[in-house]
Amino acid sequence: MDKPTIIVICGPTASGKTSLGIELANKIDGEIISCDSMQIYKDMNIGTAKPTEEERKMAKHHLIDFVSPDKRYSVADFKKDSTEVIEDILSRGKMPILVGGTGLYINSLIYNIEYKEEKTDIEYRKELDKVELSELYEMALKIDKEAMKKISSNDRKRISRVLEIYHSTGKTKTELEIMSRKELKYNYKIFVLSMDRDILYDRINKRVDLMIQNGLIEEVQGILNKYKDFPTAMQGLGYKEVVQYLNNEISKEEMIEKIKQESRRYAKRQLTWFRAYKDAIWLDGIKNTKEENVKLIMEDISGSK
Repeated sequence: MDKPTIIVICGPTASGKTSLGIELANKIDGEIISCDSMQIYKDMNIGTAKPTEEERKMAKHHLIDFVSPDKRYSVADFKKDSTEVIEDILSRGKMPILVGGTGLYINSLIYNIEYKEEKTDIEYRKELDKVELSELYEMALKIDKEAMKKISSNDRKRISRVLEIYHSTGKTKTELEIMSRKELKYNYKIFVLSMDRDILYDRINKRVDLMIQNGLIEEVQGILNKYKDFPTAMQGLGYKEVVQYLNNEISKEEMIEKIKQESRRYAKRQLTWFRAYKDAIWLDGIKNTKEENVKLIMEDISGSK
């Protein structure tokens, strides 16, 4: 029996994934499943570039706007939730379209990684919190060089996680992921939307300026006033920099430039991550129109059936 086909549209931030996904969904009677680790959160709209209400009316979206910012949400949670949504969409005769740029979320599905819940060693975590970030990064690099290729040197949370996994299991994060891969239930067709780097970086810079104009600072202040604890939400790109600004740690100009710089670095890491998808088809978001890219996807999936 043939495996159901699932479409994956991934790519760096600001490359136009949302718009392409909506256009495709309308052409093939599909529904979109977000693969974005920040768009899951309620009240976090501007900084996450969440699809607007108008865009969500144009195509059905899942796994957006459903987690409170004061709650922890893991890759294991996403794997469970997204699998349930995929089954629901397929049961109704529609096409699931995964759209997003969070590599860990996408990997959990296309490699069918089974995540085991591990108990957190609170004392060890407290020890790591005392270590300078640069030293923490070097510690993790020595333990799991492969995993660290995909983690920013500024991402304390994910760096610490690499160390915590090794501390609690005696195996690296990379080893555990390879060991936990199961047989694929679906036929994933992966499309990476990209463009010339200079053009992409210019789009990122303009997007950040627009976020500030649209009220990102006010959005963050409102979230800080509404919620007390942020296990992961305030570590998001754009949000942590605004928090630094609100705490008078950096100026507004420094905040804006830092968001732009970190966003460009994130896009570079995303592209590195997606190059590991050997069977992926790369789509040019500038040379091709949106309609042309939709046609290329449709031709590919019709030929693979």
